[in-house]
Amino acid sequence: MTTATRPAPRFDVPEIASTPRLPAVQQALTLAWRNVVKIRHQPEALMDVSLQPIIFTVLFVFVFGGAIAGDWRDYLTYLVPGILVQTLMFATGGIGVALNNDITKGVFDRFRSLPIARSAPLVGAVLADVVRFVTAITVLLAFTALLGFRTTQGLPAAALAVVVAIGFAMCLSWVFVWIGLTVRSAGAVQGVGFLATFPLTFGSTALVSADTLPGWLAAFTRNNPVTHVIDTVRGLLLGGPVAEPLAWTAGWSALLLVVFVPLAMRAYRRRV
Repeated sequence: MTTATRPAPRFDVPEIASTPRLPAVQQALTLAWRNVVKIRHQPEALMDVSLQPIIFTVLFVFVFGGAIAGDWRDYLTYLVPGILVQTLMFATGGIGVALNNDITKGVFDRFRSLPIARSAPLVGAVLADVVRFVTAITVLLAFTALLGFRTTQGLPAAALAVVVAIGFAMCLSWVFVWIGLTVRSAGAVQGVGFLATFPLTFGSTALVSADTLPGWLAAFTRNNPVTHVIDTVRGLLLGGPVAEPLAWTAGWSALLLVVFVPLAMRAYRRRV
């Protein structure tokens, strides 16, 4: 007599679901939010971009405005687009210092152990700087409005001027990302950044027209990428040529990305 054998009971082992990897864009946005939260807990980080446009406006309008334009009110109208771009130029230097400090503290060593794209921390830092840019522009336009500055081309053109200025500043930020990853100390980052931005900013049409400058300096000023950005913003806010300086601005912005994003990524791989 044979005994029927039962099949051994089968136990299904549930599969352990793996945590899905976020897309690179979402990773960058998450890390950008991390930097924004840092600003919320340390609002003094916005002190420079809040006070700098006011200080520069008061200095150039009331100290030099009468000598340059005869009347400070006329000079205010000319100056505001230049101060707007100049403020963003100086604000971009903060990203290099912040990245250098994070690397020194070992923050990026922790990022390296996470399943995220190598570019996410850098892109996130650039995106988070938009908060600083918007703060600077808001303070400048509010303060100069109290002094009597008015745009003449309408709100859509003014909004486009802000977008153009912020877009160029974000592209320029990659220069300071590269500097922050290459230079060893935060103090050196500030020094190198100042040397990079000072001649471009003050050698532009931010403060005076290129027509009033000596020939050699006028040639540099007219071909300065910052001049093209300022002329675009000035045309959108006050009227004047926009198409040509906007095309130059787009070209310079693309060139900054093509050159400095790969350099920054290479420096990041070597440093971290």
